[in-house]
Amino acid sequence: MENKVVDPTVQKALEKFRVLDEKISHFSSIIGLSDWDQKVMAPKKGRHTFAKAIGTLRTEVFKLSVSEEMGSLIDVLSVNESASSLDAVTMAKVREYKDYYQKAKTIPADLFQEYSILTAQANDAWEEARGTNDFDLFLPYLEKIINYKRKFAEIYGYEEHPYDAMLAEFEPGLTVKKLDPLFAKLRESTVSLLERIQQSGRPTPAEIFDQSYDVEKQKAFNRFILPLIGFDLEAGRLDETVHPFAQTVNTGDVRLTTRYLEHNVRSALFGTIHEAGHGIYEQNINPEFEGSVLQSGASFGIHESQSRFLENMVGRSKEFWNYFYPQIQNQFPEALENVTVEEFYRAVNTVQPSFIRVEADELTYNLHIMIRYEIEKALMAGEIEAKDLPAIWNEKMQDYLGVTPGTDTEGVLQDVHWSFGGIGYFPSYSLGNLYAAQILRKIKQDLPDFYYHIEQGRFDLIQDWLKENIHQYGKLYTPNELIQKVTGEELNAEYLVEYLEKKYSEVYGL
Repeated sequence: MENKVVDPTVQKALEKFRVLDEKISHFSSIIGLSDWDQKVMAPKKGRHTFAKAIGTLRTEVFKLSVSEEMGSLIDVLSVNESASSLDAVTMAKVREYKDYYQKAKTIPADLFQEYSILTAQANDAWEEARGTNDFDLFLPYLEKIINYKRKFAEIYGYEEHPYDAMLAEFEPGLTVKKLDPLFAKLRESTVSLLERIQQSGRPTPAEIFDQSYDVEKQKAFNRFILPLIGFDLEAGRLDETVHPFAQTVNTGDVRLTTRYLEHNVRSALFGTIHEAGHGIYEQNINPEFEGSVLQSGASFGIHESQSRFLENMVGRSKEFWNYFYPQIQNQFPEALENVTVEEFYRAVNTVQPSFIRVEADELTYNLHIMIRYEIEKALMAGEIEAKDLPAIWNEKMQDYLGVTPGTDTEGVLQDVHWSFGGIGYFPSYSLGNLYAAQILRKIKQDLPDFYYHIEQGRFDLIQDWLKENIHQYGKLYTPNELIQKVTGEELNAEYLVEYLEKKYSEVYGL
């Protein structure tokens, strides 16, 4: 194969671009470590002040990303003559920086710094508000965050709806126009299946979980299963926090968190498996992308596809528990001594509308996301304000799920996302479910013994497939390019609808 001849001007720009990319990536790694520390390890009294330091560092990264140097390098490397001489990896890096540069270059640095400090401090306010069930403690921060997001939407620009500008931050190419019909189809099928389950389904033995499960034993079991399902504990760790998350410092340092509840063993168990899906993805990205903008998942939706795939399609499968049930039964003999693996499997897959998203069952989970989606759209359009959210939240919970939270802690304050400015993030979870079902269909074609491998504990075969087809590429492809490359078609809601219908018809004997 003939080597491409690179113009000396382009070559010089490439060298400068690589240095700048690496500098931004290194700073971002430090920010990631600081974010993790603030949420997990830092003493409470120091967090508020340290938030200013994080805000300052974020602003420096922002300045580098929208600097004149970055703009001129992007110009040189984007012209047709230059682009034709670049390899696919470099072109993807340029694409990522160009997209951000074009959106954010007109944001004043002082405005960005104010916003960065605000969101760093807002996490503490949210934690305190959630812990004391006092929405008013968080409200001033939330009002400011929403105002900033409205300003940013106008700066970024959008074609039809201001929420499009927020969606693009997490899922490039996604718009309200594209998402509404996907969600409408999913909502219709979910509500229909839920009604049939409630009216004629054979009850599951959910009472299995209405008892004490020792927290220390939960911790031991989680640490036991993590390496078996593919998470490298020599390249990561597991800690506790208020709201589970995964944070990447680099591909050799991926940090998971979970939350333990004595009377809800499913919370930490499936929360840990979920975050492991994120972590395994990050650990398996091509090491050549280390220290570059490509050292991350293709999008938040693709990232969530990996966590939801591992949590639900693997972790809630009958075959998963055929393999792991003897170990968990041995860990909790008093609770599970007289419970069969079939009973445990059905209990794990109980469908029951509930207040908390992260503890929701696989079927009703998407309804939780749609509630947040509708609220965020209305916030960005200026149709509602932050002060109205507790009442609106409760009303939508009743409309969608038939339950009304008794407190704001189990209602509007339950999620951390708005405190870090993650407006537009929530749809990624349902997109993840949609992507995951489409990926499941493909992996079962390539590995016809997919569920047999799970039953035999051969998670390495499954993770190898995911690494080869998805993980290794990082941000090399856009999400739409990647799902087409993997499955041969664009995102299709039919596969999730079929998956849920088949699974829960079996679980509930419909």
